[in-house]
Amino acid sequence: MSFASPLICLASASPRRRDLLAAIDVPVEVRPVDIDETPRPGEAAEAYVTRLAEEKARAGSRLSTLPSLGSDTTVVRDGEILGKPRDRAHAAAMLRSLSGRSHEVLTAVAVTGPAGVLADCVHTRVTLREIGEAEIAAYWASGEPADKAGGYAIQGRAAIFVARIEGSHSAVVGLPLFETAALLDRQGVPLWNRAMS
Repeated sequence: MSFASPLICLASASPRRRDLLAAIDVPVEVRPVDIDETPRPGEAAEAYVTRLAEEKARAGSRLSTLPSLGSDTTVVRDGEILGKPRDRAHAAAMLRSLSGRSHEVLTAVAVTGPAGVLADCVHTRVTLREIGEAEIAAYWASGEPADKAGGYAIQGRAAIFVARIEGSHSAVVGLPLFETAALLDRQGVPLWNRAMS
């Protein structure tokens, strides 16, 4: 069952998050928000992504009367948060550092509503195969990694680099659907499966 009008405010311009919500029949009102995404001194990765998800959800709730969803994804290598690449050299350095080894992807989601601000954070382990210099250069030239945490997009061309994933694929793409559905349910947002009961 598809709902005709928006059920939530998506406090993000990410087409990936919009598409993931559409996959579970949750139409959205897109209201991108602009917040400072700088990690605080000494801030742990899970605290960082959870704080950003909650700040985005709260900012979205000021723009809409609907429950608001905020999310944030970061790549963590050896405890270091890898954000979006600043430029070609930074992207190449990140991909070299991830090549042939495992790292963590953390995605937090927060939803505002009658129950207040509810949040969850999902950890997924991703292992990349060895990536050659020519591949790194070609990947940057594709334009895909420019705005992606860790400098790669699992749902795009970089899928060929991914040797193994342990955890939530949708979380690596940008939104953990299992956990998101649970938060939406707790906020009273009707999901497609309710129409089946």
